[in-house]
Amino acid sequence: MRYFIEVAYMGTNYAGFQIQENANTVQAEVEKALAVFFQRNISLTGSSRTDAGVHALQNFFHFDYDEIIPPSVFYNLNAILPVDIVVKSIVHVQDENHARFDAGSREYKYYISPYKNPFLTNRSWYYPYKVDLELLNNAAKIILENRDFTSFAKKNSQVQTHQCTIQISHWYYEEDCLIYHVKANRFLRGMVRGLVGTMLLVGRGKISLSNFDNIIQSLNSSKANFATPAQGLFLIKVDYPFSLK
Repeated sequence: MRYFIEVAYMGTNYAGFQIQENANTVQAEVEKALAVFFQRNISLTGSSRTDAGVHALQNFFHFDYDEIIPPSVFYNLNAILPVDIVVKSIVHVQDENHARFDAGSREYKYYISPYKNPFLTNRSWYYPYKVDLELLNNAAKIILENRDFTSFAKKNSQVQTHQCTIQISHWYYEEDCLIYHVKANRFLRGMVRGLVGTMLLVGRGKISLSNFDNIIQSLNSSKANFATPAQGLFLIKVDYPFSLK
C-alpha cells in the first residue's frame, strides 16, 4: 500500500531535502527514523527538492508498505526524529499516486529582514537597503506574464523544459519582514532565489524594469543574480488534486 508522509523542517543543519552521499539530509533522517520504527529499510520519494539551508512548512514523501499503518504512528516517529524535523501526518493513498509527479502546485515565501534581528538569523536574509515596494511588485507582475524561466535556472540543471506557469507573484510587508510570495506548477533549481535577488536590484534602482524583462527574455542565467542566501526561503505548501486527510 502507498502512503504519503507530510513533513516540516528547519533546513539549517541539512545539506538539502533529497538524500545525498556523504551528507546529512532531511530524507536521510526520515528514512532512518522509519527504519528504527518498522525494523526494515524504507525508500522514500520526495515531492519537491529544497537546497541546503532551505526550510519547509510542508513537504511530502511517498513510500510503499505492506501493512496498514495507524495514523498515530507519526507520534512515535517524532520521538525518534531530530527536533528540527517533524512528521505532521501519514495518509494512505491510491497505489498510483506519486508525491512528485502528482503535485499540482508549489508555493514559496522568501523572508527579508531590513533590520538586524537575532531571532530571524536563520529564518530570513538581513538586507539593510532601502527598496521600493512598488517597483518590486511591478517586477513581480512581469514574472506572471512569462513562461520560460531559463534565465533563473542554475547551470547544469537537468530538466527537459524550463517552462513554468506562475500563479502568484507579489511582494508585501508583514510585521518586521519584507516577503516575496510565489506559486507555480513547478520551479527550476535555484529559481526562487534567482528571482528574488534580481528583483531586489530593481527595487534598489540598480536595474530598470525593462532590464529585468530583458534578463527574462535573454534565456541566459549568467545575467540573473543568484547571490541570495538559503535561510530566507521557505517551501510553504504543496497542493495535490486529491485529499490527504
